[in-house]
Amino acid sequence: MCNHTKGSKHPQDECNCKSQELKIGGFLIPCLLLLIKNQPSHGYALIEKIRELPFIETMPDPGVIYRYLRNLEEDGLVKFMLHQGKGGPARKIYSLTPEGEDYLKAAVEVIKKRKQSLQSFIDVYENNLK
Repeated sequence: MCNHTKGSKHPQDECNCKSQELKIGGFLIPCLLLLIKNQPSHGYALIEKIRELPFIETMPDPGVIYRYLRNLEEDGLVKFMLHQGKGGPARKIYSLTPEGEDYLKAAVEVIKKRKQSLQSFIDVYENNLK
């Protein structure tokens, strides 16, 4: 977890916290957090919802999703409540913690910066063609 104090400005480029994972390709983490923020859900429902996201090009293995959910839980970004289903075992219903909300906000900022960088690359490429 991040070692910065709560409420302090988050120096993305200097930090070694979990939000740095996004810079090295951890796009699935913010996707899971976004889905959980929109509706607390159990693992299988999250797998189904990820398949419906228009910006996921390759569906990750369900085992990867469950592993990420465990990691998010261990890192304090999500919590769960056991919900007894009909005729089956209790399911973990995941919801965001305040730390998960902070992570998601930081991830959105990193995505915005990446989008700007990619657009700049495209602009330079297209201008060089003229």
